[in-house]
Amino acid sequence: MSNTSNTSDSQSSQSASNSTKGRQRSTTDDDELGPMDVLRQARGQLAELTGMEAESVSSFERTDDGWSLEIEVLELVRVPDTMSLLASYEVTLNPRGELTGYRRVRRYERGRADTRKSGGR
Repeated sequence: MSNTSNTSDSQSSQSASNSTKGRQRSTTDDDELGPMDVLRQARGQLAELTGMEAESVSSFERTDDGWSLEIEVLELVRVPDTMSLLASYEVTLNPRGELTGYRRVRRYERGRADTRKSGGR
């Protein structure tokens, strides 16, 4: 019987250990997040605010104030899929990865080539 008890204790501690692996680490003002943590937080926070899931991140850079990303979001599903509407959102985060602002910068059909000239207008 003691063997069964040890096995269940071992499984409980292993489950607790596994559940903490997927959690994000807590940060203080002095902690800097790595790029992957920033990407995950930006995508998650934008989805929570807009109700739309991010499809991809098309640009990502460190700024003096934190981070700046451009995230592609599926806004409207259409059939065929090439006619679905996507949007690019400019997202800013502070150094701790907290979203400080976002705005839609363009909207386009999935099947259309980008008509914007490189380097802006």
